[in-house]
Amino acid sequence: MVEKCALCKEKIENTFLGKIRGTFIKKKVVCSTCQKKFGADVVKQL
Repeated sequence: MVEKCALCKEKIENTFLGKIRGTFIKKKVVCSTCQKKFGADVVKQL
């Protein structure tokens, strides 16, 4: 299953173990790039 970032709509890569390279915030997927870009304000952006 391909996950997309809730903010930038980019495809989120999976590791070889099936984990995503991002995190779930308020049941939405956010990529690591957006986490770095918005920092603590990522919750406000959702």
